[in-house]
Amino acid sequence: MRKINAVLLKEILYLIQKDLVLEWRQKYAFNGMLLYVGSTVFVCYLSFGLRQFSDDSGPIWNALLWIILLFTSVNAIAKSFMQENRGRLLYFYSIVSPQGIILAKIVYNTLLMLLLAFICFVFYAFVLGNPVQDIPMFLLSLLLGAIGFSTSLTMISAIASKAANSSTLMAILSFPVIVPMLLMLIKMSKNAMDGLDRGASLDELLTLLAINMIVITVSYILFPYLWRS
Repeated sequence: MRKINAVLLKEILYLIQKDLVLEWRQKYAFNGMLLYVGSTVFVCYLSFGLRQFSDDSGPIWNALLWIILLFTSVNAIAKSFMQENRGRLLYFYSIVSPQGIILAKIVYNTLLMLLLAFICFVFYAFVLGNPVQDIPMFLLSLLLGAIGFSTSLTMISAIASKAANSSTLMAILSFPVIVPMLLMLIKMSKNAMDGLDRGASLDELLTLLAINMIVITVSYILFPYLWRS
C-alpha cells in the first residue's frame, strides 16, 4: 500500500509539473484569464459605481464578485481535458494511472483558481472598495469556492470531453452542481462582510467541506471507468 501511494504521488507531481510547463509556454491562456477578470471588474465599476457603499450595495458587491469568479473558473477549467489531444491521452494511458491523472488535474486547477481568486479579490476590492469586516472568514470562503469549483468542474470537463459538443455539455452539466454550492458561498461570504459571528457560517462551511470531499472521492472512484472509454 505504501509503495502504491508513493507511485501515485510521483505520478501526480509529474502531471502537475507537466501542466505548469505547458501553462508557462502558453502564457496567453493565463493572461487571457487575467484580462477577463480585469475587464469584467472595470465594467462593473463603470456600470454600477459601487465605490460609495450603502446598506443595499453589500449584497450586489458580493454577488458580482462570485459571478466573476464563477465564469472565470468555467473558462479556466473547461480546457482541462478538452485541450488534450488523442495522442497525448493515449500516451498518458500507457504510463500513468487514471487516479493520478484526475487528482493531478484537480490539484492543478485548484492552485490556478486560488491564484485567480486572490488576484480577482484584490483588484475587485481596490477598484470597487472593500466592505468586508471579517477578512479571514471571507478568504476562507474564497478558498472553499476555489476548491469546490475546481473539483466539480474538473470531473465535468472530463465527462464533457468525451462528447462532440463539449462546451455546451459542460455548461449544462455544471449548472445543477455549481448553483447550490454558489448559494452557500454567497451566504457565507455575506456573513463575513457583515462581520457576523463565525458560528453563523458553520453549517455552510461543513456542507461545502462535505461536498468537496464527496466530489473528490467520486472522481477518484469513477474516473477510471470514464478513462477506459
